[in-house]
Parts: sequence; C-alpha cells; structure tokens
Amino acid sequence: MGQFEGRTAVVTGGGTGIGLATARRLAADGAHVFVTGRREAELDRAVETIGPERATAVVGDISEPADLDRLYDAVRARGRGLDVLFANAGTASFATLEEITEEHFDRIFGVNVRGTVFTVQKALPLLNDGASVILNSSVRADDGVAAFGAYAASKAAIRSFARTWANELKGRGVRVNAISPGTIDTPGLDAVVATQDVADAQDAQDVPDASAAAGRPSVTKAQFAANVPLGRIGRADEVADAVAFLASGRSGFILGANLYVDGGENQL
Repeated sequence: MGQFEGRTAVVTGGGTGIGLATARRLAADGAHVFVTGRREAELDRAVETIGPERATAVVGDISEPADLDRLYDAVRARGRGLDVLFANAGTASFATLEEITEEHFDRIFGVNVRGTVFTVQKALPLLNDGASVILNSSVRADDGVAAFGAYAASKAAIRSFARTWANELKGRGVRVNAISPGTIDTPGLDAVVATQDVADAQDAQDVPDASAAAGRPSVTKAQFAANVPLGRIGRADEVADAVAFLASGRSGFILGANLYVDGGENQL
C-alpha cells in the first residue's frame, strides 16, 4: 500500500508540467487525484496517463469562483473529504515597470493571488484533520530579474500566504507549506525556448513557472542550465517528489516553510 492509499488529493493546473507530474506521483502512492485546469484535452490525457481509477478531471479556471465550486462539489461527492491540496495553477507574463498595463497586472494577480486565495478558502470545509496544503511559489519571488515585477510579486504573496495560513490552520492539524521551483523542464519552458512571444506562450494555468521576458531575445535550455549550480535544469518529477514529501507524514514537523527545488539557483 502506498503512503497516500485511501486519501484524496486536488492538484490545480494538473494537465501538464509540474501539476501533471505531481498528480502522477500522488496517484502512484495510492491517492485519488482530482486534476483541474482550463484545457479539457490536456486533462483528459492526464487522466488517461494516471488511470481513471486514480484520477478525476474537472475543467475550470481558478480565477472563476463558480469553477472552483464545481471542483469542490466533485470532491465532496466522493465523500472522503480532502487530504492533500497542491495549489499549483498560475499564469506568467512579463513586463518592465514602464511596460506594465492594468490588464497585465490584473491578470497576474487575478490568477496567481486571488485565484490561489479562493482555491484554498473554498477547500476549507473539505480538509480532513491532518491535511496538507502546498502552495506553488517560485524562486523569482526572491530576486529582482528585470521584467518579472508583477509575476515575482504575486509569487512573493504566495510565500507570505503560506506563513499566515499555516498559523491560522494549525489548530485543525492542517499543515500549510510552500514550494519554490527554479528553472524546470516543462512544456512552458519549451515554449519560452521556441518563441520570443513569452506572454502568449506562458498564459496558461498549467504552466506555473518560467524564466524569460516578453520581447527579449530567445534563449536555449543550455543557457538556462548555465545559471544553475548543479549544471542542469530541473525535471518536473523532481518537484513532484518534493511536493509528495510535504504532503506526507514524513514532513510532519514542517510548517509554514518554503522548500526550494532549484538546483541551488537561488541558494549559492
């Protein structure tokens, strides 16, 4: 029996990349995983990959409260509450201070901040005692890379929420922690490498992290890897393993923390 046998998990942005890798990891250890995202075809492929006996897809946008209600109605109908919530969904587009528009700002904060707030708030009635909530932040919350202003600030807010919510929910035995991926090999990164149109390429809730700026010269994965002390970019399954650790009893004495999975990118 896996460590999550009989437990229920929700992974937002679960159609590709880190979300899909995490859903697969949790399901492999026994959980039934609800995956959500905006793209039905990707979610259908995710369920096929994971196995319909271990996964349920619910199409939705975390910035739409009605979509979150439908997601949690599906979880409630299963009748086992919720043990693991990985609030992974986010969006990324990039602009310098001079370039930021109201639309750009509202989109980033509407999904990454407002969407995450209500993803977790609406889950509260379903969270079982001892549940684990993991928020997806980013190493970009810690540095001042040009054109990442709104995106980095939104991820810094996620880090702050992890501390506050950990304090607020500890009385229920619910642990809240954050995870901060570095440069990870995902379809989102492929899009960055393939095109300079980063704003469009990354405007997807299934792609929570990327490292490029709109209108700047395109780069290769080798250039990304050169900035990582381990000499390579990360894999989505490596982030998934870290999320699974935070979701499990093995991290039972970890609360309000931020776990970096960045190959030392922001550590050395």
